[in-house]
Amino acid sequence: MANMKSLTIQVVTGRWFMVFASFLIMSAAGATYMFGLYSSEIKISLGYDQSTLNLLSFFKDLGANVGILSGLINEVTPPWVVLAIGAVMNFFGYFMIWLAVTKKISTPQVWTMCLYICIGANSQSFANTGALVTCVKNFPESRGVVLGILKGYVGLSGAIITQLYHAVYDNNTQALILMIGWLPAAISFVFLRTIRIMKVVRQSNELQVFYNFLYISLGLAGFLMIIIIVENTDPFTQSEYGGSAAMVVFLLFLPLLVVVIEEYKLLKMKQMIINDPNSPINIITEKPSQESTTATLPPPTTSIIESKKERNVSCWRTVFRPPVRGDDFTILQALFSIDMLILFLTTICGVGGTLTAIDNLGQIGSSLGYPTQSISTFVSLVSIWNYLGRVVAGFVSEIVLVKYKFPRPLMLTLTLLLSCVGHLLIAFNVPNGLYIASVVIGFCFGAQWPLLFAIISELFGLKYYSTLYNFGSVASPIGSYLLNVRVAGHLYDREGERQLAAKGQVRLPGQDLNCSGVECFKLSFIIITIVTVLGAFVSLILVSRTKKFYKSDIYKKFREEVKAAETEMAVAGRDSGPTGVKGGG
Repeated sequence: MANMKSLTIQVVTGRWFMVFASFLIMSAAGATYMFGLYSSEIKISLGYDQSTLNLLSFFKDLGANVGILSGLINEVTPPWVVLAIGAVMNFFGYFMIWLAVTKKISTPQVWTMCLYICIGANSQSFANTGALVTCVKNFPESRGVVLGILKGYVGLSGAIITQLYHAVYDNNTQALILMIGWLPAAISFVFLRTIRIMKVVRQSNELQVFYNFLYISLGLAGFLMIIIIVENTDPFTQSEYGGSAAMVVFLLFLPLLVVVIEEYKLLKMKQMIINDPNSPINIITEKPSQESTTATLPPPTTSIIESKKERNVSCWRTVFRPPVRGDDFTILQALFSIDMLILFLTTICGVGGTLTAIDNLGQIGSSLGYPTQSISTFVSLVSIWNYLGRVVAGFVSEIVLVKYKFPRPLMLTLTLLLSCVGHLLIAFNVPNGLYIASVVIGFCFGAQWPLLFAIISELFGLKYYSTLYNFGSVASPIGSYLLNVRVAGHLYDREGERQLAAKGQVRLPGQDLNCSGVECFKLSFIIITIVTVLGAFVSLILVSRTKKFYKSDIYKKFREEVKAAETEMAVAGRDSGPTGVKGGG
């Protein structure tokens, strides 16, 4: 009984359980990617035209990606504060939208609906900042892997919530809006105190544990893919959705088994070291070996000495005197750097185009004559391949960077070029091409995020990562507004009005404006393709500028600082007498 109690405490307080909690938070934090599933309900219920719907979509993207406030709050408060604020915002925003769509309140003005969806979507940045940024700081030497798998769960969230929604509410899209209001908020509140900054602990099999998590998430993605294919050929009943949802929940909680196994190993190791202090076993290297306890601290680098000299100097005086790439930039130094400007322009072009396709999937499918069931399939396909894009970009970019010094910015360029294939499939309405386009665009959209956030952490350091991480996301709503609202929405409505005029009809106030045929989105996605190619060329400038940096050992400075901290800790531990190794936390 005592051992079971010790194991329970070890699991709940351990850092692997914190990772598991982050998985669950992330798996419900991507409701903004499901806009294509319930946008038609908003359009019909409130009588919006496509331009107004796309304006609503823009404010959704604005809220989801402008997370500078959450970043600044996270700089001065513990992560649970950020998660709590995000949970409240999520419920309020989507609950008000649900009230409006179900006519339980008088029809709000357009700007009020834009405010509601912006608040609801902004909760996503709070969840990302509270959970994802915390995990990156707790596992700094595995940042690419951490970003890939956590952003992967965000990408899967659309397909996960879709299965749960059909199991609980069948095809009631109004209820879906309510569900994406209460579910993410509830999960965040459950794990408020679990997500926290922990002491960096070196564990010899750390990467293998993340690979175990990856295998489980791949199983979840594979299961969802099979379900999507089956239900597309033979639509599910609600009870069949209940069975698939139960399997999804099982796979979501399966990583908990890995957590228990790892924490059990750590607990046994701790007990062995307490019982036998001279034991040679050393799975966790929280303290260095006895030989390293007498080692002298490595000499400080030039950048560290310079940063100490400028510590009390106003940040405005040093804004145009940044440190070398890889050192900790101040927020202003990073924001005014040419590298950040290039990344910003690249993201506007790349993410803006893929986000336009994702947000308009419902309207694209309808205009091209796909059945209603297929639209749900497109949303799920985007969600799954969004996940795969994030995981592949995170893991593969880390592997090729370490082994071959392949720069992450070049992988970002290749991702942008690949997304053009999806845009062209939509523009020219290739037979069944929207299925392939959903896969390509979902993959490329997902792949861009871990690459962007990893590049920011590598070029500008981790000291102000909470804020810089969220600043990188700001480019997304700008691209969405330019390409979604000003291009796709405007051209769709223009074609719809032309088709009405050709029939000799006049659009009445509040009447839903529909457009059918390939011309509805053809010109829009040709323009998006051109803009994306431009973004790829812009990113090549960053590849050229950072080529030397990525050929070097970019984590060398971090390892030196960790070694110095470990040596200092070991000396303090030796002076205070022998102690047991701490496990997990």
